[in-house]
Amino acid sequence: MAKGFLYLVAIIDWFSRKVLSWRLSNTMDTSFCLEALQHYGPPDIFNSDQGSQFTSTEFTQALLDRGIRIRMDGKGRWVDNVFIERLWRSLKYEEVYLKAYTTPRETELEIGNYMVFYNEERNHQGLNNLTPDEAYFGRQRDAA
Repeated sequence: MAKGFLYLVAIIDWFSRKVLSWRLSNTMDTSFCLEALQHYGPPDIFNSDQGSQFTSTEFTQALLDRGIRIRMDGKGRWVDNVFIERLWRSLKYEEVYLKAYTTPRETELEIGNYMVFYNEERNHQGLNNLTPDEAYFGRQRDAA
């Protein structure tokens, strides 16, 4: 956005790279992270960086209360969380850097459109050129 910042959290499936849930917030509190987690349901393991929202007592306790194992990457170790880092790169270079969002609502709508594209249409080399949805649901597109 031209003025201000928004923070994005996404929950992805590591096997398929499918974005299961995502949320935007204008603060770095834990509520939008918990909301994204509640949208899809509890994973077996929650892997994240060491951002303040993920290391807070409120967030870690919420994970532990749900029986979710916590795994945090080492500082500066992007390779520990390569799939989400790749999503961020794709989102930035294929969407965010190409547009000048003017409002939080516009930002949310456009990122939402990108997430649909990412899941349903964007092929991934690491998935044998399947989309995340195809890998997640175990099907390939019909040959046209």
